[in-house]
Amino acid sequence: MQKKWTEDKLNQMLTEPSQALIQDMKQISGDIMVLGAGGKMGPTLCILAKRALEKAGNPAKVIAVSRFSGAEELELLQKNGVETIRCDLLNHQQRQALPKAENIIFMAGRKFGTNGQEWQTWAMNATLPAFIAEQFHESRIVVFSSGNIYPMVPIHTGGCTEADRPRPVGEYAMSCLARERAFEYAANHYGTKVFLYRLNFAVDLRYGVLYDLANNILQKKPISVTTPCMNCIWQGSANEIALRGLLHASSPALKMNVTGPEIISVKKAARRLGEILGKEPIFEGTESNDAYLNDASKAMELFGYPTVPVHTLIEWQGEWLKDGGRGLGKPTHFEERGGSY
Repeated sequence: MQKKWTEDKLNQMLTEPSQALIQDMKQISGDIMVLGAGGKMGPTLCILAKRALEKAGNPAKVIAVSRFSGAEELELLQKNGVETIRCDLLNHQQRQALPKAENIIFMAGRKFGTNGQEWQTWAMNATLPAFIAEQFHESRIVVFSSGNIYPMVPIHTGGCTEADRPRPVGEYAMSCLARERAFEYAANHYGTKVFLYRLNFAVDLRYGVLYDLANNILQKKPISVTTPCMNCIWQGSANEIALRGLLHASSPALKMNVTGPEIISVKKAARRLGEILGKEPIFEGTESNDAYLNDASKAMELFGYPTVPVHTLIEWQGEWLKDGGRGLGKPTHFEERGGSY
């Protein structure tokens, strides 16, 4: 039977720019430098930006900056015409040697392994942002943040909006709020144009909340329903919003929740994935009446709805694993309720 999915097909779909993105890239002035480009979302974001600029007829460069601990990401970027710079952003000399760029996408961060290594998480998520905000205060900056800075809320509320006050639980979420505050300082002190991008779970098929559910089903591992529901968004749409957000960066900083419109039942999604995979999911725990949920109505009003609805993402996720698609080995731990990573 012919496979429906390959790595090349997935990468192609994740990096195909919409007409809305192409039109926005016509308005972008100057190069786009992506700091922390070697992570889960960075490579496809950089290639998406490169393709959109080319289709827009904009000669600006895309520069990907990372330690690039994996050769695969570096090769993929270079093959697609993205300039790359190896840099340990916590190294002062290496950081100071970076070129100036009118547009910065700040993706650097640390989540897992925080317990017992809290100082490293704070260095990456709080100290480094202060350095970057100072060094690039004349740039437009989109700052990747997390929906975890909000508290868990009852399901019937529909999720937190940007008007809700952050109440981070645990050192990871606290350090994410510290990251935001560092860039807010630059926005208010220097007039830096900043867009704070609060993301809830991008789905790439190689990782994400749906991958976690499907992988547990395949491995016959119990799925916790203590956190009974979640949000997620197709990574292609998430990356487009990050790039288009450059035109909406402002002083004071603009705060934006980024996720899909659906509140997804863990049990319902797992049962559908089980049907596709031909295996019955195993559940454990008692469903709570609250969860980390974000209301992204503001982003949808500005950028439109994500291009892929959640029921399609569930189908794709099941097909990906049936076709033997690989995983990145980076679980989301979306079910975590105590802020412990």
